[in-house]
Amino acid sequence: MSSHTPPPPKGAEAPVTTLSVRKAKGARKLVMVTAYDYPFALLADAAGVDMILVGDSGGMVVMGRKDTLSVTVDEMIHHTRMAVAGASRALVVADMPFMSYEPGVDAALANAARLVREAGVRAVKLEGGREVAPQVKALVAAGIPVVGHIGLTPQRAAVFGGFKVQAKTAAAAEMLLVDARALEEAGCFAVVLEAVPAPVAGLVTRSIGIPTIGIGAGPECDGQVLVLHDMLGLNTGHVPRFVKKYAGLAGIVQNAFVQYAEEVRSGAFPASEHCFGMDEAEAAALKKAK
Repeated sequence: MSSHTPPPPKGAEAPVTTLSVRKAKGARKLVMVTAYDYPFALLADAAGVDMILVGDSGGMVVMGRKDTLSVTVDEMIHHTRMAVAGASRALVVADMPFMSYEPGVDAALANAARLVREAGVRAVKLEGGREVAPQVKALVAAGIPVVGHIGLTPQRAAVFGGFKVQAKTAAAAEMLLVDARALEEAGCFAVVLEAVPAPVAGLVTRSIGIPTIGIGAGPECDGQVLVLHDMLGLNTGHVPRFVKKYAGLAGIVQNAFVQYAEEVRSGAFPASEHCFGMDEAEAAALKKAK
């Protein structure tokens, strides 16, 4: 880390575990960010984040797809393995992609086991409430920790009519709370709340004993998660309202490419300081060889 990089928070040197995440509820706020490769996972880990989510959102921000539905288990293994290699302290959580767990307990166990064995991850996240409680329970019983995900669940966005705020009515909020409690009872050690009104997220947070991680769910959640490319300003497309940009890297990177291209075309790069020389005797012999 550079001299300008703030040190990790006190106690952050110890590896983050599912137990320490649960114990953080009511004690301190949890920080989660997505990462899909080694360099960014390394940087996030060094900055002291608690959890790194290898999200199927990579299908959109890394692979250029219009949604997350085509992301495969093999692709998640590929990206998760890289992120795991970069994280020495943060707890890495891998998304289980669309239809890798919905068919039932057997599918969930088989695919989560692949993520654990082949990618080295130690926790997974899946979307849904009461309907996936049996899968959560089976995974936890098998020794695979699970993060739940309710509210706006991108894998089911078509059912919702798109990426829209959820639980906007009292009745819908009550159902969201039922889902949160079902996930807690099934064994989740945390639950992501996405795109729900802040008062609803606050109610859920106060009503369950496991941490809530908000994304577009207000400040009362026990922690927050953002997509790496959104918060760093690498995403040149639509940015959700709930995102705060902490950097504008897209312009910086593009300007670097432009300058590089100009210098290559003009002959300014590479300059003498970027080149390797030869021993004078060898250079003389080379000339004679011509």
